[in-house]
Amino acid sequence: MIDRTFDSTTSRAPIDGPPGADPSARGAVEDRIRAEPPVLALKGARQIFKTPRGEVPAVAGVDLEVRPGEVLCLVGESGCGKTTTARMAAALSEPTSGSVLYRGKDVSEMDRKERAAFRRSVQYIHQDPYASLNPVRTVYSTVSAGLRRHKLVKDAKEARRATIELLERVDLTPAEDYLDKYPHQMSGGQRQRVAVARALAMNPEVIIADESTSMLDVSIRVSLLNTLGRLRDELGVGFLFITHDLAVAKYFAWRGEIAVMYLGKVVEQGATPKVVNDPRHPYTKALISAVCEPDPDLARNKERVRLRSADIPDLTDLPPGCDFHPRCPIYVEGDCDAVRPPLERAHDRSLACHVVTRE
Repeated sequence: MIDRTFDSTTSRAPIDGPPGADPSARGAVEDRIRAEPPVLALKGARQIFKTPRGEVPAVAGVDLEVRPGEVLCLVGESGCGKTTTARMAAALSEPTSGSVLYRGKDVSEMDRKERAAFRRSVQYIHQDPYASLNPVRTVYSTVSAGLRRHKLVKDAKEARRATIELLERVDLTPAEDYLDKYPHQMSGGQRQRVAVARALAMNPEVIIADESTSMLDVSIRVSLLNTLGRLRDELGVGFLFITHDLAVAKYFAWRGEIAVMYLGKVVEQGATPKVVNDPRHPYTKALISAVCEPDPDLARNKERVRLRSADIPDLTDLPPGCDFHPRCPIYVEGDCDAVRPPLERAHDRSLACHVVTRE
């Protein structure tokens, strides 16, 4: 059923904690990420919604790649297009233009058999653990549904055994205590672990986690992130991890990449240590400066980025030039408001900023 080995006795730390991570390893992050060919990729993906007020470019040309065993974390304000991008990547919605590639082949051009393989290999974990599980199905029925649907188990006995293994893999132990429970009989964290087990049942190559920890308490959030990190390391699963919380992004994607989105476009992308510790795009700097600092002494000395405006432009009436220029603290008149900056390599990362790329 599941051909990837799992050692429940492993003691290897699943995630390099950001504060204690080995500084000598940071320079090799991007080299390791680029070594593997992408399993899932978006090329110039756009999603435009038609509304009575006009067309809304929710995603305006995004290029992303997810590789085996690596994390690509997509961060940004609410409404910037993160979830729409995730839904396109999972083929839950079709891009208006551009393409979604699975192992180099356009998903829209796949035949029925290839599409079924894609559906099994790319799994989606939703944000709300209360709404993502069928309330009239037991945990066993929920987790084993895919196994039975795709004939990955021979009979009910094997399905039950496989479900127990999956629940143990996501730290729901003893698994027998959860098999016959319904969603309302479990906590939010337990529900989300059931959702993870359901995704793992298909032996996926990529998991798309859309704000999957945002509705959980902080202690439960860290525990679930550790579980996901262990699964990433042991099973070689790639993650497209969606979050608005930079602290979560830093913790989970420390050995991967962060892509920062603003109004449907990626404005900065690079290895997580570089983006978090040395942000270059003014929008990324503003996001990081807005993160709460619990230490009073550090909070008093923390550099604050003051934006020119707090108002986000209307997607139906975007400004000329750079979308961020009405709020940008380093705005240059006649340049930033005239030409839209392309996403290009600069300062060991990808940046979309006229001013920063010339430095």
